[in-house]
Amino acid sequence: HVQLVESGGGSVQSGGSLRLSCSASGYSGSTYCMGWFRQAPGKEREGMAAIAIDGSTFYADSVKGRFTISKDNAKNTLFLQMHSLRPDDSAMYYCARGLYSSCGATPSISIFDVWGPGTQVTVS
Repeated sequence: HVQLVESGGGSVQSGGSLRLSCSASGYSGSTYCMGWFRQAPGKEREGMAAIAIDGSTFYADSVKGRFTISKDNAKNTLFLQMHSLRPDDSAMYYCARGLYSSCGATPSISIFDVWGPGTQVTVS
């Protein structure tokens, strides 16, 4: 049974930091592109960051320089380190598994087929 479970969300003041984790089970996360998305109320789900099996990364312009995606293949865990958080970063954050080992130059939401339930991040 393939499953992703996010953790690490919470409430933080503007300028603060959070580290999100995504624990994967039922498959090896090292063989797929993995990504982080977020969705605020009334808005579409948007991609924040992605990491391919070769370690290459993609970041949305809005988080570049503030967020860092990484993974621990031994623990089958994906991370998103977030710094300099702003109120407009408030959203439900989701991790997702891609269909392929590569994420592509600009990962599309359509290439991700397994999703976690999400973890809420609130910045005030």
